[in-house]
Amino acid sequence: MDLTWNIIRILIIAIVLINEIAALITVFREKRDIAATWAWLLVLTLIPVLGFVAYAFLGRKPTRQRMERIQTATQLELSEAIEEQKKQFANMMKPKKATKMTYWRTVQLFQNLDDAFFSRHNHVEIFDDGNQLFEKMFQDIEMAKKTINIEFYTIYNDQIGNQLRTLLEQKAAEGVEVRVLYDSWGSRGVQPSFYNQLRANGGAAAQFLMTRSNWFDFRINYRDHRKIVTIDGKIGYVGGFNVGDQYLGRVAKFGYWRDTHLRLIGGSVYSLQQRFIRDWNATMQGTPNQILHYRRFFPPIKVTNATTPVQIVSSGPDNQLETIKLGYLRLINAAQDHIWIQTPYLIPDDSMIDALKVAAHSGIDVRIMIPCKPDHPFVYRATQYYARMLANEGVTIYYYENGFMHAKTVMIDGKMASVGSANLDYRSFKLNFEINSFIYDPQITDRLEQIFMNDIRHSKVVTPEMFTQQSLWLRFKQTASRLLSPIL
Repeated sequence: MDLTWNIIRILIIAIVLINEIAALITVFREKRDIAATWAWLLVLTLIPVLGFVAYAFLGRKPTRQRMERIQTATQLELSEAIEEQKKQFANMMKPKKATKMTYWRTVQLFQNLDDAFFSRHNHVEIFDDGNQLFEKMFQDIEMAKKTINIEFYTIYNDQIGNQLRTLLEQKAAEGVEVRVLYDSWGSRGVQPSFYNQLRANGGAAAQFLMTRSNWFDFRINYRDHRKIVTIDGKIGYVGGFNVGDQYLGRVAKFGYWRDTHLRLIGGSVYSLQQRFIRDWNATMQGTPNQILHYRRFFPPIKVTNATTPVQIVSSGPDNQLETIKLGYLRLINAAQDHIWIQTPYLIPDDSMIDALKVAAHSGIDVRIMIPCKPDHPFVYRATQYYARMLANEGVTIYYYENGFMHAKTVMIDGKMASVGSANLDYRSFKLNFEINSFIYDPQITDRLEQIFMNDIRHSKVVTPEMFTQQSLWLRFKQTASRLLSPIL
């Protein structure tokens, strides 16, 4: 008996030692920030074996070859225009002219970090309801004459997903060039055969970066979270909605789905078109489906009475600069009166926390609206933790109670705003491919703020006192989830 226990004890010690060595090798063989490093060490050492299963889903980075395919994709048609804009902005930044427009520094930031094209004249239409959005989007698709390019994190095999697929099949049969790019994890359950008829009609569809399947490439992180639609190179859509019945309030678990999306007409569509083509070419690299003759995708756009300046900004793990996060920080630090934010996931890093704290303690009206219910339990508990932390620093926290809040909007002083796919969390800042529109227009910002005020009618303020009344068990779950926040 003693011999048996000694053998078991030796085996346990051996497993622990092997696990510890493997944990150190696994975490340190890839470059990552210190918070994520410690979080993974915690998981791998405290949860032997099973921690490595979690790492397989959440921790592995994309292969170097895949990142190079994104990084080396050319800037296409806008390269010369962007370089000319940089020269113009450099002149505008001279001391005598620097005060002309308050947002030029933000514009310049995105020019330098992301080569983001600045478009001065755009029509912008805001949608905060999925049914209205898809009705308009489908009308635009039906009118398409030449090209339809679609890129979504999620396209489900459900009622709205099948409506979209059928419509795209019809347009492809009419001779319109149709391309669909989707994320295999976000669209889980949808097989490549879902698009067989589209391909038979002359269209094309592919999983982002040609992921074979989630069984062979089961990374939850480093996903294509972008939402892009361009039609004939003249009409574009960008925002927070995906394609699925739940985004139209048809799933009882979530109820009404509150999100924000934009319809754009103007030069900003060129940027959406360019982003799609770069993602498509990175996915199709070395295949006949790659877009080589792209000038036809950038037709002249004639718009009248269009006065909204817009920059389309993208970020992702292919670029370590975290461009969209830095854009958020730029807006927050520039605020003089108020900062209003809507996000389903509030898991900010230290730089974002400090910026929000500084603003709140400077007397700026900082308000953040989050959902009142979870769609991912660990993520939601971490969101609650940071909501409690920020409430204690003077930030007003709202729980949206009329369904699920999924909008990703930032509004500053009634002057500037951002709408897109990026949440206020580590995943959007560091791990996923995102795209946002940054808008420099008081009228559009005012409309977004009116929507925010209307959402307040369906929300409750959660005060620091209310947070202290939460049960010890709930607060423990929040704190524990917060320890994992760099990898959620």
